[in-house]
Amino acid sequence: MTEQPRPISYRDAGVDLDAAAAHTRGIAALVHGGVDGFAGALPLPAGMTEPMLVSCTDGVGTKVLLARELGRIDGLGQDLVAMSVNDLVCCGARPLGFLDYLAVGTLDPDEARTIVASVAAACEASGCVLVGGETAEMPGLYQPGHFDLAGFATGVVERAEMWGPHRVVAGDLVVGIPSSGLHSNGFSLVRALIERGALHPDPVLLTPTRLYAGDVARLQAARVDVRAAAHITGGGLPENLPRVFPEGLRPVLDPRAWQPQAVFAAITNTGMVDAATAWSTFNMGLGMCVVVAPQALDAALAAVPDARLVGYVEPGEPGVRFG
Repeated sequence: MTEQPRPISYRDAGVDLDAAAAHTRGIAALVHGGVDGFAGALPLPAGMTEPMLVSCTDGVGTKVLLARELGRIDGLGQDLVAMSVNDLVCCGARPLGFLDYLAVGTLDPDEARTIVASVAAACEASGCVLVGGETAEMPGLYQPGHFDLAGFATGVVERAEMWGPHRVVAGDLVVGIPSSGLHSNGFSLVRALIERGALHPDPVLLTPTRLYAGDVARLQAARVDVRAAAHITGGGLPENLPRVFPEGLRPVLDPRAWQPQAVFAAITNTGMVDAATAWSTFNMGLGMCVVVAPQALDAALAAVPDARLVGYVEPGEPGVRFG
């Protein structure tokens, strides 16, 4: 007699629905409106003339691998929110809502809740709400203990008040707002240095990304004449800052105007990363640059006390000139 194949369950295939249900129950209080239904909803602010919805998406990248190796995953939720919300506020938008996507090999409800709690806290600090998300258990695609994160942010801004290259003119000033460290970029290079024994795997490398929504809100509350803003992420200042300049204008930066955190010196002091690579990979101490009208400088520095005047705008070919 032919033996009948043994039935196989979803758990046998590597997906634990009981753990997923426990995770959903555990994060219900962290999500705006709970976790019932299939989509989250947010009202548009009242009284706007021509509201423009703004959306951004990003992830944390290979920083999650180092965080997992060091057992320090609690800051990753802030990294996730920051990578999208910091982009969103660059046009002057007000953050409204955020969605997270957590993909795992094997679901650990406690670990997942730690991450989602960090996301929710960062949303609150940024003035928006966590409206929902997804946790996907995918054995085979991700090894046990491995995971990845992605996030999606939505905000709103009046069309007439949007910041951008169309506002920038020669003579404007560049104000730099410090980063908190590496943020969430360049970690493939950082991990390569660690693997070669050139860099110590210090938890300071994992310092969460600074949330700039509050800084932008203070600039707006002070009615600072902001022309444009740039979130300094992968590609560093040379790639990101020129994105907010119109054709024919460029920023001139004075690197002596700010002091990068010690972590950047630790990387360049390995002797394995030259200056050009460092500047084109990391934020080098400035996580956000804001272009303001000259007469708005004092108000900008008062609104964001740790900001610094780091440059100005001149006619020229595309790119950043360091002078």
